[in-house]
Amino acid sequence: MCGIIGAVAQRDIADILIEGLRRLEYRGYDSAGLAVVNAEQQMTRLCRVGKVQALSDAAKKHALHGSTGIAHTRWATHGKPSEVNAHPHTSEHISVVHNGIIENHEHLRHLLTERGYRFSSATDSEAIAHLAHWEQQQGGSLLEVVARVIKQLRGAYGMVVMDSRTPDLLVAARSGSPLVIGCGVGENFIASDQLALLPVTQRFIFLEEGDTAELTRRSVRIYDRQNTRVQRTEKTFQVQYDAGDKGLYRHYMQKEIFEQPAALQNTLAGRLAEDNINLDELGERAKALLSEVQYIKIIACGTSYHSGMVARYWFEALANIPCDVEIASEFRYRRSAVRPNSLIMTLSQSGETADTLAALRLAKELGYLASLAVCNVAGSSLVRESDMALMTMAGTEIGVASTKAFSTQLAVLLMLVAHFCRLKGMATAVEYDIVCALRALPDRAEQMLALDKCIEALAEDFTDKAHALFLGRGSQYPVAMEGALKLKEVSYIHAEAYAAGELKHGPLALIDASMPVIVVAPNNALLEKLKSNIEEVRARGGQLYIFADKDAGFVNSNGVTVIPLPYTEDITAPILYTLPLQLLSYYVALIKGTDVDQPRNLAKSVTVE
Repeated sequence: MCGIIGAVAQRDIADILIEGLRRLEYRGYDSAGLAVVNAEQQMTRLCRVGKVQALSDAAKKHALHGSTGIAHTRWATHGKPSEVNAHPHTSEHISVVHNGIIENHEHLRHLLTERGYRFSSATDSEAIAHLAHWEQQQGGSLLEVVARVIKQLRGAYGMVVMDSRTPDLLVAARSGSPLVIGCGVGENFIASDQLALLPVTQRFIFLEEGDTAELTRRSVRIYDRQNTRVQRTEKTFQVQYDAGDKGLYRHYMQKEIFEQPAALQNTLAGRLAEDNINLDELGERAKALLSEVQYIKIIACGTSYHSGMVARYWFEALANIPCDVEIASEFRYRRSAVRPNSLIMTLSQSGETADTLAALRLAKELGYLASLAVCNVAGSSLVRESDMALMTMAGTEIGVASTKAFSTQLAVLLMLVAHFCRLKGMATAVEYDIVCALRALPDRAEQMLALDKCIEALAEDFTDKAHALFLGRGSQYPVAMEGALKLKEVSYIHAEAYAAGELKHGPLALIDASMPVIVVAPNNALLEKLKSNIEEVRARGGQLYIFADKDAGFVNSNGVTVIPLPYTEDITAPILYTLPLQLLSYYVALIKGTDVDQPRNLAKSVTVE
């Protein structure tokens, strides 16, 4: 979960590298570093602990000149954040940046130590630099050296190697961790995310699994895992980096919460017709494939997993299609049976989540009928490796705690449910109800967010809290799970969620006057059952905070705080009831004084196991 950028050009590229790291900081912010090489074959390396700004400040005090260079922002896996553990790692004239985990690094460290190399860091990545230096002594071009190195690596890597003695060349390799080449005029670039390269190009080539690449100012040569020269398609993306300015907002998370009405509107645009859903973007072949689907398996991680759990209720209740949801890291490491005519569906904001990608690749081997990705990044590995894809239009999401990606995923999934209803020949009234609910969704989201000041005041009650319990029933149970995740992510309060009907099976033991219990209570068929669960908490002195439909019949009383919410259509209630929980987490984090956008120990795009 680190960010990589490299450049080979005619101009000084230090500023380009640093700006690229700023755009990649969501991938890691423990430390950052760069190395540049000038025409005299002199290499300058500069690293700093902390965020990219610390590196930028240091760079202003140094005369960094060089037209070839690599840079990296780190999320620590091996070795604590420190300058010595920061990338790039060097071995004499060799410099390396690496994203991923080298599983056999201890064996390589022992081997290279016996050969006389001294390790200065605790990282797995330094072994790559020393191994490349050793292999270079055996002869061959830098490309041939890297090819020999990667044969000795076990694990995942996206890496770029630079030799100060050949100052107009970079060599990159990808296995399990994404890399994209940015094509310029008289200059070329490489990064772990195309967003890093938007200031310099909109022409991209995505490396595939097992690829290596040789970049000079005027050429890009790519080789597959058999070391055969291949051509990868160049794509032009009119991508907008729309998160560079927080505007009037204090944090990206706050900005992204309030962007949700617009993000939902963008996600629905062109897909909502008068009385039906238009998903022609899937293509004619998809129509035939999806018509055969009798079972759906959803694979995801984190917030996307919660999206999948909500969707399971929709697929089974509305489209009558059996659906299971599984955490990707569990799915890929267990033996599973594949039901006939099963669709594997993957959900990911970035499209580069390591466990989700590995699960997709495993599913292909297991014989699923087809694969469909729901993702926010059009050029991502998940989209390119799936048979079909539906894009969310959330725009760039920088805050580590996902907000608008979650709500737009749910909007796409609900449209897909309606699409299946039509393919299965079900009553058009179901699709029409979904269309009506979705059409009202952006305005309903605006109404929810209008509770901002009320929830900000409510957050004061959590100043001294160390624990919280979230409750929901039916499709609101995953919403409770997402609410608990948000609170723990950004405020560091221990929070967990339970299906409200499970209270008597253990969680009631936690209830006392110091335990806040947050309940999501729309006015639906399960409301009376939920009220009984609420009474169980109340009778034991729990402090209740009920986010309830304004007509659900709840009133404030001793130990009970009711947050009345505006009317929502039952179908879209899981999307809308998430928004006030996001606001609560945000404002509690402000009170706690945590780093809201970049919480400790976390990174945005989880590209390692």
